[in-house]
Amino acid sequence: MARRYAQALYEIAVDNNKLDAMEEELKGVSQVVESERGIQRILYHPQITAAEKREVLKQLFEGRVSETIMNFLYLLMDRQREAYLNDIVVEFIHLANAARNKVDAQVVSAVELSDGQKEQLAGVLNKLAGKEVSPEYKVDASLIGGLLVRIGDKVIDGSVKHKLESLRQRLMSQSS
Repeated sequence: MARRYAQALYEIAVDNNKLDAMEEELKGVSQVVESERGIQRILYHPQITAAEKREVLKQLFEGRVSETIMNFLYLLMDRQREAYLNDIVVEFIHLANAARNKVDAQVVSAVELSDGQKEQLAGVLNKLAGKEVSPEYKVDASLIGGLLVRIGDKVIDGSVKHKLESLRQRLMSQSS
């Protein structure tokens, strides 16, 4: 369901040549809604009417986001799809990145990577993916060493933890 709404909004953004602006506005709206429990309680409460929810959105965002985004938010309230807002935003960003030939990646390392290592790794990931990769870096000491990279649905596990686990499994199967 989120994909349909995101696709429709994406097409409007492309037709109006406002993809970047609408993406930023959606990120801002999503961030406000996801960070404020009070807003979530109002927007996601089944007994609060769509008109009341629209009024809350008007107070929060009117004049801060485009008329297109306001109308889109109102549409979500009217159709009782407010719970899908974050999923719609994520899907919209995915569509926008696909159009820009960009892909997100999660890189988990055992230790903090230097700026030089991050730059070098980004170059390798760009070649590997055949697209511009936007990596997000995290540290997880349990990996012991090496990296774990996720690009879309692909996982490259070059961690020492993974290699030790593979070795353990091979030794266990040989001893049986």
